[in-house]
Amino acid sequence: MGLNIALVGTGAVGSTILQVLDERNFPVDGLKLLATERSAGKKVTFRGEEYTIEKTRPESFEGVDVALFAGGKASTLFAHEAVSRGAVVIDNGSAFRMDSDVPLVVPEVNPQAIREHKGIIANPNCSTIQMVVALKPIHDLSPIRRVVVSTYQAVSGAGQEAMDELENQTRALLAGEPLEVSVFQHQIAMNLIPHIDVFLDNDYTKEEMKMVNETQKIMGVPGMKISATTVRVPIMRSHSEAITVETADKISRDEARKAFGNAPGIILQDDPAGNVYPMPFFTSNTDEVYVGRVREDLAFDNGLSFFVVADQLRKGAATNAVQIAETMLEFGMLGGQS
Repeated sequence: MGLNIALVGTGAVGSTILQVLDERNFPVDGLKLLATERSAGKKVTFRGEEYTIEKTRPESFEGVDVALFAGGKASTLFAHEAVSRGAVVIDNGSAFRMDSDVPLVVPEVNPQAIREHKGIIANPNCSTIQMVVALKPIHDLSPIRRVVVSTYQAVSGAGQEAMDELENQTRALLAGEPLEVSVFQHQIAMNLIPHIDVFLDNDYTKEEMKMVNETQKIMGVPGMKISATTVRVPIMRSHSEAITVETADKISRDEARKAFGNAPGIILQDDPAGNVYPMPFFTSNTDEVYVGRVREDLAFDNGLSFFVVADQLRKGAATNAVQIAETMLEFGMLGGQS
């Protein structure tokens, strides 16, 4: 028996959610595509059937089992309206992530948190999702006490306009023409920008503190010490992260590699002699988290370092949201399941 699904937002994340629902054969009986008035009336094809995008209204959620919010202001405007009409909301935005009553879920890491939901389940930030998937198998071997992470985040994380800006700047640079800078704080072509989102009072950015606070909540360790530096790089798609962890007990490289290799949602690419390691170009348009460059760290006695890459539109957003819905089905929590 299929479910009645509402998708709120039909941009990059929303269209990827539709793609993932189809690829993973999620049981969709009815589908409503909801967006702003600007997108209303446009046609979208899903599983051979044409759907018309509607303007989002409170009554749009009548009869809906699951409302998938792709992010943005719609969550704060309509999430509670959807819940009041009987829908379970899976929200890709940041509005509810740190609410104590809202589970923040990555199914490979904390699936049982779904059982505590009160109508809304939050999808974490993209850079957080791929990191905690990689942290989980190590944390299971020995509790993680400290995390130091530097990210290399693709421009697609800032939307289509950012992707267009990188393309246009690269063409202009190669042609010796003036560059236009509008989306980012500085030129992104042939450059790195260690600045994602706004700076906060502690001189970390909001993006960096999302990784700190969300990871502590997902891992269930409020005191886990985490320091993040997030960097925008001139890559179109897929985020990369260099992660170093300190654990309570010593974990060897071989033990870590075995744990990564057996962990759900992870593909181990770790053969330095053969030049095998994760890279964004080769891991884009996939659903897994790729881990490589695994080594015992030289700065911490109980330290490990590794490199992590994942597609931020898929595992970092759309796929994780669909996996939450799939886990709810497995738990018998949707569509009148008992």
